[in-house]
Amino acid sequence: MKNNIKMVAVDIDGTFVRPDYTYDVLRFKRILSHMNEVGCRFVVASGNQYYQLRDLFPEYDDKLSFVAENGAFVKDQKELVFTADMSKETVNDVIDVCREYPEILNVLCGVESAYCQRGTVSQEFYDLTSIYYHHLQWVDDFKEVKDQILKFAPTVPIEKTYEYYDIFAKRLQGKVEPTTSGHGSIDLIVPGCHKASGLERLVKRWGISSEQCVAFGDGENDIEMLKYCGYSYAMENASQKVKDAAKYVCPSNEDDGVLVALEKIFDVKSSSFHKY
Repeated sequence: MKNNIKMVAVDIDGTFVRPDYTYDVLRFKRILSHMNEVGCRFVVASGNQYYQLRDLFPEYDDKLSFVAENGAFVKDQKELVFTADMSKETVNDVIDVCREYPEILNVLCGVESAYCQRGTVSQEFYDLTSIYYHHLQWVDDFKEVKDQILKFAPTVPIEKTYEYYDIFAKRLQGKVEPTTSGHGSIDLIVPGCHKASGLERLVKRWGISSEQCVAFGDGENDIEMLKYCGYSYAMENASQKVKDAAKYVCPSNEDDGVLVALEKIFDVKSSSFHKY
């Protein structure tokens, strides 16, 4: 498989990083070095904000590519390839629907920053959100934000995740598409603008094929990506629905499953000692 693989795409939360948001940096750098030697690119593919993902890979982020915001923001090393642009009409329609349900805790995601609206979420929610959105601001009214809007990221009660998924799908049909990683997190994205579409932009740019790509994921928002790539791995901690979409299953994120699988794919010998 090694000589045929030209791109590896990994989700972050629940996939690449451990539950405490760490990963074995030295082990990963060793694998990345081998990937570079055989002409294989590494893509970070996540629903998270680009600035947060970039900060996970300090000092060498410009050597990686990013499909951020569930495909709404695509960057090839130092070059910005694509940003979604949700129409003002759609933005306002989403805001109006969400305002009907006060328990929705909403985040508006733009190219320059993400935004929380005062009076609708707590400081505690804002602080938690800042872990995933390193560029985050308070605003008085979502409708007054001056930014190119990529998506919305509403948080709903966990037990109502799929109830709200259906509400969004019905009320906003044709305007946005809901996608979820589960656990109360839903993204409202530009139709057709998902992780797989982001990977396809890079595949075409690099002159390779989807059959030469490997993807790793654990959430339902990874399913398009897992189906798109010729080789796909669901994490052991993924749901059965995600496992059914993948060709293989690898160890959980707690057990560094992505690194374990990549060492096998690229025949990289695992060190007997890993610095955590």
